[in-house]
Amino acid sequence: MTDHPKQVPAEFVPPSVWRNPWHFLAFGFGTGTIAKAPGTWGSLAAVPFIPLWQMLPDWGYWLLLGVTMVFGVWLCGKVADDLRVHDHEGIVWDEMVGMWITLWLVPEGWGWVLVGFLMFRFFDILKPWPIRWIDRHVHGGFGIMLDDVLAGVFAWLAMQLLVWGWANGLAAGLGFA
Repeated sequence: MTDHPKQVPAEFVPPSVWRNPWHFLAFGFGTGTIAKAPGTWGSLAAVPFIPLWQMLPDWGYWLLLGVTMVFGVWLCGKVADDLRVHDHEGIVWDEMVGMWITLWLVPEGWGWVLVGFLMFRFFDILKPWPIRWIDRHVHGGFGIMLDDVLAGVFAWLAMQLLVWGWANGLAAGLGFA
């Protein structure tokens, strides 16, 4: 669904992904070219960065989130315009940022990354209000980024609740402590 003039079918994977560094980045280092579930693959492309980002102080991680969001508005908007689409399904930079938001202030460890990945994909696919409305009505790079940023915030809130519960007896109650 798009209002962009000269729409190109979303299934089309432009060869520029492999030649243009901006397209390569927006397509999640090529993961957005995978035909089945490119958003899931793009979310996975964010995972190797998590341990590196978690080594930063909390404010440093937060600063990187801000930079990647602002950069993402420009990047996703530029690549969508280049491809003449509203939001090509292969543009997955927004999913990568959503994953990074989800895992801010979450304990280190692959178990937490896996739970965060599942939480983010849940909210990104389900698109509860207002995410679905934004996805349909806000266009350009800002719109491409905003729905996934909000899915990341919803997943982050769920993760913070889970981390809090885990620290306050949930682990013992489930027999993990």
